[in-house]
Amino acid sequence: MRRILVTCLLLLIWTANVSYAQRKPLNIPVVYYKLPNGLKVVISEDHIAPVVTVAVYYNVGFRLEPKGRTGFAHLFEHMMFQGSANVKKFEHAKFVEANGGSLNGHTDFDYTNYFETMPSNRVELGLWLEADRMRSLDVSEENLKNQQAVVSEEVRVNVLNQPYGLFEWISLWQNAFTNWHNSHNGYGELAEINAATIEDVRSFFKTYYAPNNAVLTVAGDVDVNEVRKMVEKHFASIPAQPMPARADLSEPPQTKEKRVTQTDKLAKLPALATGYHLPPQNSPDFPAMALLVQILQGDDSSRWYQRLVKEKELTLDLTGALNYFGNEFDYTGPMIMTTRATYKLGRTADEVIREMDAVIADITSKGITDKELADAKVRYRSNFYSQLESSFGKTHLLSVLALFRDDPQQINSLLTPFENVTAAQVKAAAAKYLVATNRTVIDRVPEAQTQPKTDK
Repeated sequence: MRRILVTCLLLLIWTANVSYAQRKPLNIPVVYYKLPNGLKVVISEDHIAPVVTVAVYYNVGFRLEPKGRTGFAHLFEHMMFQGSANVKKFEHAKFVEANGGSLNGHTDFDYTNYFETMPSNRVELGLWLEADRMRSLDVSEENLKNQQAVVSEEVRVNVLNQPYGLFEWISLWQNAFTNWHNSHNGYGELAEINAATIEDVRSFFKTYYAPNNAVLTVAGDVDVNEVRKMVEKHFASIPAQPMPARADLSEPPQTKEKRVTQTDKLAKLPALATGYHLPPQNSPDFPAMALLVQILQGDDSSRWYQRLVKEKELTLDLTGALNYFGNEFDYTGPMIMTTRATYKLGRTADEVIREMDAVIADITSKGITDKELADAKVRYRSNFYSQLESSFGKTHLLSVLALFRDDPQQINSLLTPFENVTAAQVKAAAAKYLVATNRTVIDRVPEAQTQPKTDK
């Protein structure tokens, strides 16, 4: 009984906080400027906790790596932890962790980031570490060979030796898109990872890891004026480089459904992945589609989950996202709404697709209820505020808004278009984008077992 009362109390507090958030507009402090060398700088002062996150986002990801070097952007992310002029190999992590902090790096479709979250009185340490490797990364043959082996093993463990092999990302994107930049295997083909040369790595570093192709964000318990001085001290003298040519990421409209069947020697059950091309982020249809994703596959109460898992008992699970690796704002270029489900032996992919289509048809003919729309907005708002409550989550949003939109101040108004979505707009978006000609379907089935021979 006590647990129930506590749960109810927490739920009431959460609901009250959401209602309060609706009434009071966001006012996250943002200072944004650029150094003469082109480095974009974002500082957000917040004294709620004695913590700070220092992050550098570079405008390069899977989609911009060189042709013939799939997985190169990911390989290079590993190279950035191999030491620099004043920081020996492995010392970057040791410095951060010895000061009570944590760190990581990540390669995504359109960016690569590095960050440290530490006690706020160690902010200058984070700035010095990031500036040192931006200025003087140790790009050596030894480090390259070592990290090629590390990344190759990661590909084997996470893709080649895993059931399904991340087909809902790698295979789905390869089939859904026609532009190489969008469709190639961003994790990397082993032969191409291992073909990278020291000249490739040095050229990549000089081209993409320059200050004028990056955003530095400092968010947390800091003084803006003090941080500005530190940024000037550590980053201002790093020379700019010629801006890299931007890849053409444009994708022609899909006019015919794509169906692919694949066999999997490691899988025990069949699985299905679908991808629907989404409108661009600046499209008036985008907020409605984002909420429609919540309604269709946001959680266990979503329409597709209830239909496929609970009612029809066709699938064992159902997961999906508007952006497979992130959120609605941390990418540029085309995107697909991804759905993945493991279905039962004896059932077929056609049965699963038929039930998914039935849910879509119901929405396009009858629309959604007011409660569904309200619940979707609550879930969306809750997810958004959860990001802001995290030191890294806030830093991440500020960084990508600076990187892709040149306007981190938008963090205070991002929710408005989603709050204003109507049920009619959701219905119209479903009819426009959730059509068979706009989707790619992959049916991943277990490889047929060879029957043992018998003597006659």
